[in-house]
Amino acid sequence: MKPTALLPLLLLAWASCGFAQPAPQQPPSAHVWRQSQKTDAANTLTFTRFTLVGKFLTPPHDQVANRPALAVDCIPPKGSHPSKAKYLAANLLVGTTLKIIYVEPEEIRGTSYLSKVAVRYRTDAANEDEAGNWSPGREKTSVAVPKDALKKILRARTVAITAVDNGGSEIAMQFDMPDPTAVEDGCNVDEK
Repeated sequence: MKPTALLPLLLLAWASCGFAQPAPQQPPSAHVWRQSQKTDAANTLTFTRFTLVGKFLTPPHDQVANRPALAVDCIPPKGSHPSKAKYLAANLLVGTTLKIIYVEPEEIRGTSYLSKVAVRYRTDAANEDEAGNWSPGREKTSVAVPKDALKKILRARTVAITAVDNGGSEIAMQFDMPDPTAVEDGCNVDEK
């Protein structure tokens, strides 16, 4: 037998014996809350972060590589009492600089204004968009989600969120919401 004919036969035999490379695993579903442990910048506080990745329906004009994400931070319970978990914050991570508007506070003390990001969101249970001015994050590429909005978002099946980037373009995002039990229990979201 010629050596060149032997090579394909040897490869075929190798594959049929189960020694071939395993098939690549499917990536994990993006529609689950990912849990991770984080530490603050001063290394004084360890907290749990629940992250849910969404998708852009209308992407930012600068075409950021990352997808939008919801991040919920909580202080885990000490001991075996889940009711002692404490909600810290929830953020919408957009990944591009958002348009900041300045809102006059209800009580004026000097000439200060509050920086906000205009956001609209709709859950599958709502007939209309809910609008609000949410606080921008430190890098202005994220916004803080108010706790009352977070409660509605967690209990929805889908959530559409719209904001405006620094260039004035509308950014539309969608999140397919998984079972919220891990976040609600891990953060004690319903506690006042």
